[in-house]
Amino acid sequence: MTIRKPATSVTAPILEPNINDLAKRLRFTPQEGRIWLDDQRMLLMHASSLQALRQELIDSLGQERAHGLISRIGYQAGAHDAEVTKKVRAGSDSYSHFLGGPQLVSLEGLVRCEPIALDIDVSAGRYFGAFHLVDCAEAEVHVKTYGIATEGVCWMLTGYACGYTSTFMGRPILWREFECRATGHEKCRVVGQPVEDWDDAARDDLRFLQIGELLNWSGSDPSHRMVGPKIRERRPDTPANSLGLVGISTGFNAVCHKIQKAAPTDATVLFLGESGVGKEIFSKTVHRVSKRSEGPFVAVNCAAIPEALMESELFGVTKGGFTGATASRPGRFERANGGTLFLDEIGTLSWASQGKLLRALQEGEIERVGDTVVRKVDVRVIAATNVDLGEAVKRGEFRQDLFYRINVFPIKVPPLRERRDDIPLMMDWFLQRFCKKYDKVITGFRERGVDALRNYRWPGNIREMENMIERAVILADDGGALDLCHLFTAGEELDASSFVLRPNGNIDSNSESDEEEDAVASTQATLSSLADTEVESLRRAVAEAKGNLALAARLLGISRPTMAYRLRKYGLR
Repeated sequence: MTIRKPATSVTAPILEPNINDLAKRLRFTPQEGRIWLDDQRMLLMHASSLQALRQELIDSLGQERAHGLISRIGYQAGAHDAEVTKKVRAGSDSYSHFLGGPQLVSLEGLVRCEPIALDIDVSAGRYFGAFHLVDCAEAEVHVKTYGIATEGVCWMLTGYACGYTSTFMGRPILWREFECRATGHEKCRVVGQPVEDWDDAARDDLRFLQIGELLNWSGSDPSHRMVGPKIRERRPDTPANSLGLVGISTGFNAVCHKIQKAAPTDATVLFLGESGVGKEIFSKTVHRVSKRSEGPFVAVNCAAIPEALMESELFGVTKGGFTGATASRPGRFERANGGTLFLDEIGTLSWASQGKLLRALQEGEIERVGDTVVRKVDVRVIAATNVDLGEAVKRGEFRQDLFYRINVFPIKVPPLRERRDDIPLMMDWFLQRFCKKYDKVITGFRERGVDALRNYRWPGNIREMENMIERAVILADDGGALDLCHLFTAGEELDASSFVLRPNGNIDSNSESDEEEDAVASTQATLSSLADTEVESLRRAVAEAKGNLALAARLLGISRPTMAYRLRKYGLR
């Protein structure tokens, strides 16, 4: 078992910050029947209820599946608590900021966390943590039900640690339990480090979190059973065009569950969702885990083909079929024979094209343009659209019979802003992918970069994130970390509540404890975009340096040429 114990880690005793700033965020409103932790609703639950729930899950699902479900519940809680600490402890040092998570889980009554060793460098992507879990409620209720266990049972807490630390670091961090009160130890002991620092045996624990792609369909298995969600191990030799389908959020797992149900069949699948949410990637996954995985996957963007060419593109053409047809060629249906045809942006098809497509789907046969031969095709159709086809039918823009033909198994893919728990995983995936593509070493994301990516609204969804991180990798210096100046460079507008300008010129989160808000209220500028923030920062630095650009650059932590360039860029010089 590999544990990378860092030479620079902070070892006991570790001074824990005062918990009062977090405790004040816990509010009880009994007259309304609500408990709040910051802006998130909480529940006060009997330990005996947790005991009954665990027993029910283990006895009905089996220990393996129950372990995974409980771990994922913990992961979600940890990811959400990371958002609370980012608000409450903005501007604190990394250790005080991070220790908000262990303090929150103690505040929530699950366990008392004692740090043993801690090494954090967000911008370098370095993390190592070891904690004792004292008087763990999860281990206690397990022993009451099943007696002494043979392995660790703190599934919710290790899941919590994975979710909290992955969100904090902006990259996947895996925690494992090495000692457990349920196995007879005095205290539970957990260790966390980046996924790639564990050996293969340890990384197998990722299966409980289901972080990864749906990969394998055993086509040779006569029963055609789904092998199930496999973990996408990101290796150095991962090809640049591998599917970046990663996630842990409820929305992501709901889509994966539906794909598992639909993939073994030949049912038509209709992916619904905003542009850029990854509908084509999910479609490729359906094909890849289906019985047709050995056959071709042919994609056609219906919006990109002129109406005059649509029929020949879909069904093919015979030589002389129309002016300019100098050779016969098969269409997309024929090329997809025995495999899958993906029709993207199907809502843009004209009424005439919809009718021709409907016949091909109903009869399973096509005729090339200019030909009289009817050709049978064996094609599984997957469609996708960002249009509400039901409303389009009501408006008379989409054929009702075609809608019912393709709406056999609809799958709604949620936008990225509703899958925020997936953002740290996607950040790491795209970073590794583009570092390999451009042969660069980028250590990770600076903390404020992580915060910005988590808080951004992502109107362009996953496609926008992919483009942003690719651009950032190109802009960043080799061996450095990605910061705001690398990420938000194309006019993206950040939420004004996410950032404020501090008196020292730094850009930080616009969330402080109550006392801090009162103290700095007169100095906070509510800014509408990163560009506005940068302009104001430049002006203040130049004013403070009394026009000395070299000094102003040092105040902002940038080089003098960079300072001069940005002043020219905004017309400040």
